[in-house]
Amino acid sequence: MNYTEESKHEIKRLVTRRHFFKDCAFGLGSIALASLLNRDVNANPQSSTSNGRNPQLNNPLAPKKPHFAPKAKRVIYLFQAGAPSQLEMFDYKPGLAKYNGKPCPPELLKGQTLAFIKPDAALFATEFKFAKHGQSGAEMSEALVHLPKVADQITIIKSMITDAINHAPAQIFMQTGSMQFGRPSFGSWVTYGLGSEARDLPAFVVLSSAGGTSGGSSLWGSGFLPSVYQGVAFRRSGDPILSLANPRGVSREMQRDSLDALKDLNKHLLEHAGDAEIATRINSFEMAYSMQESAPDLMDLSKETKATLELYGAEPGKNTYANNCLLARRLVERGVRFVQLYHEAWDHHGQVHKGVKAECKETDQANTALLLDLKQRGLLDDTIVIWGGEFGRTPMVQGEPDGSNALGRDHHNKAFTMWLAGGGFKPGITIGETDELGFNVAQDPVHVHDLHATILHLLGFDHTKLTYRFQGRDFRLTDVHGVVVDKALA
Repeated sequence: MNYTEESKHEIKRLVTRRHFFKDCAFGLGSIALASLLNRDVNANPQSSTSNGRNPQLNNPLAPKKPHFAPKAKRVIYLFQAGAPSQLEMFDYKPGLAKYNGKPCPPELLKGQTLAFIKPDAALFATEFKFAKHGQSGAEMSEALVHLPKVADQITIIKSMITDAINHAPAQIFMQTGSMQFGRPSFGSWVTYGLGSEARDLPAFVVLSSAGGTSGGSSLWGSGFLPSVYQGVAFRRSGDPILSLANPRGVSREMQRDSLDALKDLNKHLLEHAGDAEIATRINSFEMAYSMQESAPDLMDLSKETKATLELYGAEPGKNTYANNCLLARRLVERGVRFVQLYHEAWDHHGQVHKGVKAECKETDQANTALLLDLKQRGLLDDTIVIWGGEFGRTPMVQGEPDGSNALGRDHHNKAFTMWLAGGGFKPGITIGETDELGFNVAQDPVHVHDLHATILHLLGFDHTKLTYRFQGRDFRLTDVHGVVVDKALA
């Protein structure tokens, strides 16, 4: 074949370029990985070793230091999916009793979006009685039998607001800081920033009870972060973790030899391809191997004392909210960074009194026990506990008294309640107020972005600097909003 001088020049140029990218071990993948690791070093200056190599290359979940000294080291998030009614538990409104059954004032509803009910729906007073508790005088309803015991240990925020009005986008927003699919979850950001102290368990564990969440697995996904930072969901029925035992005829030694060979191949590929997901693969195989020994012991609640089981209301061998709260304590004891509980059972469009009473019976004892247990073990001071749903419920009634969907409440994003404890939050205070009818925030509004910024602050992060570059710009959990709620800090 005869080549023109122009074609010979082009072949030479391509060969030279290929040599530069391939033989010099400086391919596009390596450039991308170097950029990723360089960002980690910039965010966590203590994460590089003395020889200049970054340990994240071999262990993406190695512990990392935050921006400044943290008050908290770990998080337990008790997510009450479906949206609990703040008006039945925390936000007592005598005004609702005064105007019960009357139409909501039109001026309150101007420009408001409601999910299902009509704007002229009648106001609806709670049937629960309220009382003040502890030295803090925290106001709670009789539906909460146990939480008043720890009234002076929790920080109640009555002035939460969110942007979303329906469950799936609201849950995704609460968990990721965005209503769009594909953003990293809260737990993923925390493990990306801090790594993990657990050697034989995942950094981010997900437990669930009751129904399935509207937002699905996006609520604990890693989005555009490397997938090593996504949550590991334990199963709700049967064995929480599958395949803990080796097949017949495969010894522990044989398995270790096979994994070592596979690790060597993956490391070789990682060095040449520079794909961060290969590091995730290596970590996943090693984690699975370690969990074969650690997980059975973790999941065996029968090793807890009778007193502890009774404190939580836990029953070994069952999938209950109480068992999950006890597992959360066992997980953080073992170094797990972020434990996420989902309890999807609070969507009370009808019979809100009956529904709240039932769910408080299911969850209240375990919530309280978790705080008491963490405190007794010296873990509460550096563990943040979060309780709350994706939004609140309307002060207007949904459903007619003689209908099958009677006496419920619709979705409400303009005012709802959450509580937090431990990890640097100021105990025994209530932040924020709502108006006379509980429709709008009247004092100290706290947006979802503000909540995220405050929790990241207590974990040692400037929320504006915990970033990850994706598609040409730096993203963050609070993506471009949020202020730290100073009143909430101890």
